[in-house]
Amino acid sequence: MNNGISIYPGMDNTLEENLGLIERAASHGINRLFTSLHIPETDRDALKKDIGLLLKTAQKHQMEIISDISPRTLDILGMKEFNLSSFRMLGITTLRLDYGYAPKEIARLSHNKLGMKIQLNASTMTGKILTALMEEKANLQNIDSLHNFYPRPGTGLGEETLVRKTIMLHKAGIRVGAFIPCRKKKRGPLYDGLPTLEDHREISPLLSARHLVALGIDSVFLGDSLPEEKELEALAGLRADQIHVRAVMLTRDPVQQELLKHAFTSRIDEARDAIRAQESRGLVSGPIFPENTVERRPGDITIDNENYLRYMGELEIIKTPQPADPRINVVARVSKDETFLLDYITPGRKFSFLFE
Repeated sequence: MNNGISIYPGMDNTLEENLGLIERAASHGINRLFTSLHIPETDRDALKKDIGLLLKTAQKHQMEIISDISPRTLDILGMKEFNLSSFRMLGITTLRLDYGYAPKEIARLSHNKLGMKIQLNASTMTGKILTALMEEKANLQNIDSLHNFYPRPGTGLGEETLVRKTIMLHKAGIRVGAFIPCRKKKRGPLYDGLPTLEDHREISPLLSARHLVALGIDSVFLGDSLPEEKELEALAGLRADQIHVRAVMLTRDPVQQELLKHAFTSRIDEARDAIRAQESRGLVSGPIFPENTVERRPGDITIDNENYLRYMGELEIIKTPQPADPRINVVARVSKDETFLLDYITPGRKFSFLFE
């Protein structure tokens, strides 16, 4: 996944903090940077003073630089007219067009010869606008999209809205990104986080990121501007092709512990009572002896022991309560606040465990 960070020159962070963030992100292999050039609260003098060095530093690390613009941007930057060349000279490689740009103008810009990409606002996209872009023969190969973030509590998107708009854009072949908040330092002026989904405002950024992946988002951005190191590490480690679920290890058996480290695929023939791993029996590295053969509760992770004969090594995540069985070991348990992620492990999807 090509994930990203955000910087806001002229807002809360010092120049040194923003430069340090770019360097730290690059060291983790994060290769996208989002910034906004039309925030009303921006200190314009500080923005003009810092923007050149910040973008030059991002360029040094070959980051894609995405700038959110609107007609207000020209006034903030002191530009006389809208000109792609002026943004390209700043180092901006992708323009995210917010309010004030009609489909005809967006389509024209998508055919630019400067190598600049155009980014749509995924949150405000409608079928009518998308149809208009196609009728205007927009170059969809040069377009992607990014959902809004929402500083004011109570205004973030609901999951159904995000999924509906994301599916619509995916059908047109347009990739979709979204924001999660940070925990360490939230951006002003409200300091209430910058999530796309309202549900993410108060939960762990790491869980928020994995939830977006489960929902089919292609690129995750840290919305706030001074993330913790573990948030950068988690962002860099996201995989678009699998759902990561945090769990608690219950077994000390090295054979079973080794098996639990693998990534698995949920079987196509979906069971009523459990998520079944397609590959697990073929990954067993030794005998599995009976242990902790207790009653199975939703969220329990189980492995069949040697008493289940050819089923030895069968790994399941329990969906409905089941009685104890001397052939089945309860080896781990999905963390309580992450059990909702199990709903997204649909047939054919890959999944893996993150152990506390």
